[in-house]
Amino acid sequence: MTSIRRYLNFTLAGVLLLVMALAVTAAYLITRHEMEEIFDAQLSLQARVVSGLVDTDTTPQAYAAIAEQLSQPGHFAHWYGQAEAELSPDTDPKLYDHEERMLSVGFWDDELHPILLGSRWGENDEGFPPPRKTGHRWVSYEGHRWRVFSMPVDGGRWISVGLRESFQDELSNKVALGNFVPLLLALPVLIWLIARLIRRGLGPIDLLSRQVRSRDEKDLSPIRVAVPRELQTLRGALNDFIDRLGQTLERERRFTADAAHELRTPLAAMKIHLDNARFGEPSALDKAYNGIERLQRVVEQLLLLARLDIDQPRPAPEPVALPALVMDLAADLWPLAESQQQALEIVEGKPVTVKGNATELGILIRNLMDNALRYTPPGGRVVVAMGMDGQRPWLSIEDSGPGIPESMLEAVTQRFQRASDQRISGSGLGLSIAVEIAERQRLSLSLANRDDGGLRVRLDWLDTVA
Repeated sequence: MTSIRRYLNFTLAGVLLLVMALAVTAAYLITRHEMEEIFDAQLSLQARVVSGLVDTDTTPQAYAAIAEQLSQPGHFAHWYGQAEAELSPDTDPKLYDHEERMLSVGFWDDELHPILLGSRWGENDEGFPPPRKTGHRWVSYEGHRWRVFSMPVDGGRWISVGLRESFQDELSNKVALGNFVPLLLALPVLIWLIARLIRRGLGPIDLLSRQVRSRDEKDLSPIRVAVPRELQTLRGALNDFIDRLGQTLERERRFTADAAHELRTPLAAMKIHLDNARFGEPSALDKAYNGIERLQRVVEQLLLLARLDIDQPRPAPEPVALPALVMDLAADLWPLAESQQQALEIVEGKPVTVKGNATELGILIRNLMDNALRYTPPGGRVVVAMGMDGQRPWLSIEDSGPGIPESMLEAVTQRFQRASDQRISGSGLGLSIAVEIAERQRLSLSLANRDDGGLRVRLDWLDTVA
């Protein structure tokens, strides 16, 4: 469908034409049926009236007089009687009405021999077919169909009164044409009115389109134009989209600004250390190397965060053995813990199998364990425990570090937000990445300070174990 307006115009015009054609056809058929009933009644009534004009005592002269009255110009009535009573050659028949040629009448004796046949019924030697029974019938004669009513009269004679079918067709056509012509004349007006109404009805769509088209890329305010009820859902969907787009753009803007700020600091420090190394300070190379490691970690986390920001579909869940996953991650992080003389303990309970994506769960738990090790002082302790709370699995990571001030427990999960202890290098992205992955994996992530010092991070699965 290329155009709603064009579709509605052509469709409604076609429907209007079809309805008109059906209406005219129905009017024609109904009119023809009703006229046939009326004509049948008139034929039977005329037969009763005409039958009263003749009886057994009717003289040949009377038949001749009737025949003379039934004659039409060029078409004479035929009386099958005595020669002296036949029509005079000087007879001048008259036609008072054009439709008289559509009517005729005939008389037959008890042996069905014709006595008198009106004009149009005596065109050949045999004459019009005699009646066989009382009632209405269709008869074909000399290339025309006649609607005929026949009835017996005194002395065993018969009378038939007939009406040519073409008269009924002509009248039916006139009635149908009389109905069709006004509709045909009104058709252009109706189509114009339909087009105007459609244009007016679709006006709010054009107005809504102009509102959206006239905006520049910086105008993300909601659409306030008044629309009918049918377009309120569309307007609401557009406003929701604009709101989501605004949030996305704002998040990207903030992300870009914060990332630029976060990268500027290690780059500036590296430049200083390299300059010092050029002027003969050997320890500056170690400091530059540490800066490169920090920069590498920031870039990796920024790339991971960018991938999470893309609106990708949630990976299909699959069974994941939680203890095995944690043990693999602990093996990867063991060198970091050993270099700081830290104790990394895994408390295993009964086997726990969860549903999720192993890759994303690995990134999530690794980030939390890595944060715990980085903020735990040398000689400290990090404990990873897991278990079941009813039908829901859980996992906790506890460290013996400085913890997080209570006022910053909620803010620290935001991007580029770090705790007050700035002695540990970091980008402030670890916990924000963990929160986003937790939401994708239908997990609840909570932070709490331990009573004896340190931080406890707990993951609770929202779905029960299958």
